[in-house]
Amino acid sequence: MADADTYLARTDAPIGHARDTLDARELPPPQPLKNTLERLEAIPESTALVQLNDRRPQHLYPRLEERGYRYETFEDDGVSVTVIWSE
Repeated sequence: MADADTYLARTDAPIGHARDTLDARELPPPQPLKNTLERLEAIPESTALVQLNDRRPQHLYPRLEERGYRYETFEDDGVSVTVIWSE
């Protein structure tokens, strides 16, 4: 599994953004959704969040769109990686 910088480089997230990582792979639903939204509220807008999950966070996407976030999800070594940022 790669690091946050490698994941950010695979997306359209601005390169200069700080980064934070949330590992939600072992959390039961709805904790990944809840924890991700709480983390996004707690970090500066200039920080990109890298969420690691055991599946694509389908229920998270509409919430991100409502809040004006951009995101990209891809698979890496069996892990669903979602990079979330605001512009």
